[in-house]
Amino acid sequence: MTYVPDLIRIKRDGGELSDGQLGELVQGIADGSVSDAQVGALAMAIVLRGMTRAERIALTGAMRDSGDVLDWSDAGLPGPALDKHSTGGVGDKVSLLLAPIVAACGGAVPMISGRGLGHTGGTLDKLEAIPGYDTAPDPDAFRRAVARAGAAIVGQTARLAPADRRLYAIRDATGTVESIPLIVASILSKKLAAGLDALVMDVKVGSGAFLPGREQTEQLARAIVEVANGNGLPTSAVLTDMDRVLGRTAGNAVEVRESIDHLTGAANDARLREVTLALSAELLVLGGVEPNASAARRAAERALDGGAAAERFAAMVQELGGPADLLEAPERHLPDAPVSLAAEPAELGTVSSVDVRAVGVAVVALGGGRAREDDLVDHSVGLTEVAGPGEEVAPGGRPLAKVHARDEQSAKRAAEALRAAYTLGEPPPTARPPVLEVLR
Repeated sequence: MTYVPDLIRIKRDGGELSDGQLGELVQGIADGSVSDAQVGALAMAIVLRGMTRAERIALTGAMRDSGDVLDWSDAGLPGPALDKHSTGGVGDKVSLLLAPIVAACGGAVPMISGRGLGHTGGTLDKLEAIPGYDTAPDPDAFRRAVARAGAAIVGQTARLAPADRRLYAIRDATGTVESIPLIVASILSKKLAAGLDALVMDVKVGSGAFLPGREQTEQLARAIVEVANGNGLPTSAVLTDMDRVLGRTAGNAVEVRESIDHLTGAANDARLREVTLALSAELLVLGGVEPNASAARRAAERALDGGAAAERFAAMVQELGGPADLLEAPERHLPDAPVSLAAEPAELGTVSSVDVRAVGVAVVALGGGRAREDDLVDHSVGLTEVAGPGEEVAPGGRPLAKVHARDEQSAKRAAEALRAAYTLGEPPPTARPPVLEVLR
């Protein structure tokens, strides 16, 4: 290997690393021959100096190749391997709806998802609220579930993009997380290793997003599209609103229940539906399943409204060890918190704005998320009936939300946190649409 300090100096001094040099560094990160101190120094140099387009593409491709790359060509999939990834939000249960919708339309969805950290929820945490559901099946079981159900949502294995796992841990410890080249490489190395035919990115914008500012969010979205396409993966990014909780729930079991209700027709939140259908349609076109946006939108709507997506979701749950009657009797299987409390506003008023990040932090404080990676999650706790901007709330009437907690004290703390997160006053002049822009 080239002398590692020399490579760090090149980046520190604003130079450009070659594909081969980046490949050497990534291999050293994966096998441990590059020390933690060197990895931290390299990450800091990238934060301060940035990376060129060619470097971003090469870094991400090298991280993909640091471990296994899945091959679905002999798996008997019903269609192209398609996936969606979100930058994270509060109440974001889109994956639970999109995967079965796309599967019902003729795609195959081998979705490798993550857990929540910080104020954002994780898809795996939601699915682990389902008794028996295996988020870490062996490779054969994963392939079998995708082939039979058309979709399987599972966690990352140790053999997929191992360089990313070590690099992320060191970035977290050295204050170098906030770097667009490193964020893009982290997201896409795992998606590229999943052997996909197309990917759609849900990039959140607003107070509950990972990057709340519109300008920085657009930079991230454009970088993801550029790097993914540069590595041969057709990708587009959809910017969606996160200035309110998506849907009416935030938590784990409560979000699974809301997803089931949308699949079966028992619920219909307009904004959640719009984001889900827009992302599903974009993915169906990217993957060549449908010829254009209008045809893809009609197909996605038929799958959701006609029950085909619900059937795929039920099949996925059963294939991965969950109960066969989850859709028919979710209350029998999903955990229910022992304490419920209406979080009432201090006075009658109209919601003018919501600090969505603070709402997510309130769910974490209830036990529904993690402040640290090793924190345990209480899948039963969370929020339902969450109010959004423009809606009237009142003491003794419409609450800000209904809190589901493990005890009275934590329920009261969550209600206080919600009152602080909501601003009442004049309604917003115009509601921001749920889907803001599509970048291709």
